[in-house]
Amino acid sequence: MKTLTALIAASAFAVTAGYVHAKDLGPDEALRLRDAGTIQSFERLNTTALAKHPGSTITETELEQEYGKYVYQVELRDAKGVEWDVELDATQGQILKDHQDT
Repeated sequence: MKTLTALIAASAFAVTAGYVHAKDLGPDEALRLRDAGTIQSFERLNTTALAKHPGSTITETELEQEYGKYVYQVELRDAKGVEWDVELDATQGQILKDHQDT
């Protein structure tokens, strides 16, 4: 019985651990953070992402809170049709990740 209880507890922890580390923020929350000066403007963040892949277009953006940091994710498609995922620190504007979408 103890083993079953421990297994159930471990399973519940594993399921909720993924949720706790990354939280999608909705448009209202994102605008509130921008207006408060907590994160940089979306225009500035988009410009930084586009500078990594000149001639690209933005196909999707998302703001998340990961481990207490605000991360702005930008999906791009370049002139050759290659898709790129660029993640930026939304507070500082620095690129955290830049990789080809597979």
